[in-house]
Amino acid sequence: MKEIKTIIFDLGGVLIDWSPEYVYLKEFRGDRVKMDWFLQHICAWDWNVNQDAGYPITKATEERIALFPEYEALIKMYYGRWEEMLGYAHEDTLVILKKLVDNPNYRVLALTNWSGETWPKAIAKFPWLQWFEGILVSGDENMRKPFASIYNLMLDRYQINAEEAVFIDDSYANVQGCEAVGITGVHFKNAPTLEIQLRTLGITI
Repeated sequence: MKEIKTIIFDLGGVLIDWSPEYVYLKEFRGDRVKMDWFLQHICAWDWNVNQDAGYPITKATEERIALFPEYEALIKMYYGRWEEMLGYAHEDTLVILKKLVDNPNYRVLALTNWSGETWPKAIAKFPWLQWFEGILVSGDENMRKPFASIYNLMLDRYQINAEEAVFIDDSYANVQGCEAVGITGVHFKNAPTLEIQLRTLGITI
């Protein structure tokens, strides 16, 4: 078994809860069907991830309004009320993170798909983000998971040996992306399962 020395966390979905539903379910007065349609066709996920890769929020919003002018007010809410979409910390995963950070045998870092423009709001809300040795934010690098370039940048910037590293993400595509460059991937489901997965890899918690 390889000895793991570096543990890399994804943030959204693993340690931080984030969801547009916190804004739009209210705006659609609890009508989940209408809300889901809006989030699948107007402010869709593939549109959002462009901003995670560094596309300017103002420009993205203006372009979306030009395509769907009848939804202007709702489109503006996506980033105008973004802080309301930023929920809570997953406390059970946070307990695992703290134990790993406190263990001198491990380096603990984070790799996140996140707009560089909204990232300062996360830093302000969650002081524990300072626990990480380093955090690579996709929007600041103009690249994103699951593409190999961002994993290779992570390895190079922090001088990580891929064979001695594990990456935890709730997206299976992102796990596949890290494995393609030689990093061991862990597909996050929940905190109790994560603890078992890490122990199986020989990581002390």
